[in-house]
Amino acid sequence: MKGKTLLAALGFFSIAGMAGGCSQPAPGISYQIETDKPCQTMAYFSASDAWSMQFIGLWPQEKQNQIADWLFSTENDANGQPKGIGLSLWRFNVGAGSTEQGEASQIASPWMRAECFLNADGTYDWNKQRGQRNFLKLAKERGVDKFLAFLNSPPVYYTQNGLATNTGRGGTANLKPDCYEKYARFLVDVVQGVEKHDGIKFNYICPFNEPDGHWNWVGPKQEGCPATNREVAHTVRLLSKEFVNRNMDTQILVNESSDYRCMFRTHETDWQRGYQIQAFFCPDSVDTYLGDTPNVPRLMLGHSYWTTTPLSELRNIRCQLRDTLNRHDVDFWQTETCIMGNDEEIGGGNGYDHTMKTALYVARIIHHDIVYAGAKSWQWWRAIGGDYKDGLIREYTTGDNFLDGKVEDSKLMWALGNYSRFIRPGAVRLSVSAFDKTGALIPDGDTDQQGLMCSAYKNVDGTYVMVVINYANEEKEFSIDEEKVGNAQWQIYRTSDKAGEDLFPVGTVKSGKIVQIPARSIITLQGK
Repeated sequence: MKGKTLLAALGFFSIAGMAGGCSQPAPGISYQIETDKPCQTMAYFSASDAWSMQFIGLWPQEKQNQIADWLFSTENDANGQPKGIGLSLWRFNVGAGSTEQGEASQIASPWMRAECFLNADGTYDWNKQRGQRNFLKLAKERGVDKFLAFLNSPPVYYTQNGLATNTGRGGTANLKPDCYEKYARFLVDVVQGVEKHDGIKFNYICPFNEPDGHWNWVGPKQEGCPATNREVAHTVRLLSKEFVNRNMDTQILVNESSDYRCMFRTHETDWQRGYQIQAFFCPDSVDTYLGDTPNVPRLMLGHSYWTTTPLSELRNIRCQLRDTLNRHDVDFWQTETCIMGNDEEIGGGNGYDHTMKTALYVARIIHHDIVYAGAKSWQWWRAIGGDYKDGLIREYTTGDNFLDGKVEDSKLMWALGNYSRFIRPGAVRLSVSAFDKTGALIPDGDTDQQGLMCSAYKNVDGTYVMVVINYANEEKEFSIDEEKVGNAQWQIYRTSDKAGEDLFPVGTVKSGKIVQIPARSIITLQGK
């Protein structure tokens, strides 16, 4: 095998249908963790409270506790099986006031409206968004200590059309010219107010969400606001000044792009909303440069939507994104995605799916975002959803006031847990190489989009983690090379369509022993 190693070199032998007791054939391909080739340092795995927690956060406490355990717990039960997926950051949707407007908001569903802390007279009501704030506390109780606030629209009192949607307007920011400074003060007031009243500090805030997305320019389905790069930069500079004046260290994040392609070129829009990496972090872009702005990290946020098919583009778009990020020395977080209409392989977004069909499809996206785009953080859209493939958890609400019901977990949630539960903040991703039986390196051999996909990490506590996705319809087998790791022992957790196999501990394996990966499953190995 090739490549230097320090402690963990894992060799994976792809062997289908091997009979028990037979001699082990020579491996066709071997995979190896390159412990001397560190990649990015990982930050957080996350999901958002939009829009369900405004109601579910007011449900009976035992039901809230079950949901919170699923999402945030890092504890194991008596059998060693994780109780939850251990999300390490929680996204809070700061509302713009469409709930208070009711039907006049032009947003038909009350589930897609949101309350606003701000009153029309400029005062604040810190009793608003109570259900969402309950989940901030439940997350903190279970060890989450990083929180991100994001906004889909400025408060309705500041918008040009008096709405939290962009109905009847073009692609510029739905913000009155004399309200930019007011908007910045509102954002800082919210950060201070939530910390004062709930003891929750927002470490990060995103003042715009998908400002390049066409959905923000038209229909009133949900809260949303477009913006040009210049409008984003102007707002961020004002917000930075307000944080500095109040001696606060909350980080301002840009740009929550709706499509990766808008980050490094234009895509279905014009130059005012494209080339975002260059606009915000190239000094030549004098009107929009944010690289020297206090409280603004050299970091870009984007969403995986619409870049998942075909499979060649799933890889190519992320390679192009990574190339542009590298040229401008910018880090990257993937902060929102779910299943959309272009995801034909699993039937598009309509209709909730509890099975591995969606779980594996999303795991493949996670793998590509981390390995090819170099994402340091990976965040799903909604923690809880209805009959659509946008929730980790499925809700079935009862009653006209939406204040009770039942919830069900999904293989999707547990598949995310194969990453989030074990790859903790500060973990370093390590390169994985693949070699054929002659010892020749196979380019991109860690990623067979229809077979095995593997990525490796080293946590700050010294534990190694490897996530292996088996997308194939047949069983795969591999072993850990005993020559490189000695008698190291690895705990194996598996998620599959089998009932109860939700990060299920399926035993331990020592280096050199065969491990089986059932068809259409995900395993995580954890060891020292």
